[in-house]
Amino acid sequence: MPQSPEQMANAMIANLKEKTGKTLEQWIAITRKSKLAKHGEIVKHLKADHGMTHGFANLVAHKTLKSDAGSADNDADLVAAQYAGDKAALKPIYDALIKAAKSCGTIEVAPKKAYVSLRRSKQFAIIQPSTKTRVDLGLNMKGEAAKGRLEKSGSFNAMVSHRVRLETVADVDKDVKAWIRKAWTDA
Repeated sequence: MPQSPEQMANAMIANLKEKTGKTLEQWIAITRKSKLAKHGEIVKHLKADHGMTHGFANLVAHKTLKSDAGSADNDADLVAAQYAGDKAALKPIYDALIKAAKSCGTIEVAPKKAYVSLRRSKQFAIIQPSTKTRVDLGLNMKGEAAKGRLEKSGSFNAMVSHRVRLETVADVDKDVKAWIRKAWTDA
């Protein structure tokens, strides 16, 4: 049975010193000393200057910035932060998407700093408040043709194959629910 993201991260942390020569705490001290503030900058620094693999660099960057679900006080805090301020009006769209996904069957809802990952045996969707007026639903539906509102993900997110742009709760219609179900079924 596949491991959860938290189990995989814990295994990586346990192997970090053996594989890289330093503990997580030592790597975090190094990244903080670099004064880099963006995830991608930290990953690039660790790979280029320290020869770290992408997976370990990504883990250290998340732990440095406390941008992963495991570093937050709780998942609700991550979701609340995503839909705070100018994006508060988008929360009902998020709620409708979660309801649609849960209607498919068992799912894991895994909030991150900027989006929420939905998993069955693997990630099948992400929900991200991308602008003040739009939530993007990313779906993993390899081989599915892009048409109409179901567009290729492009530069939106490399972890999904398609994107649907949603501006109102009414946009979470039968088509969106069918795409979610297909992605869930394929996961």
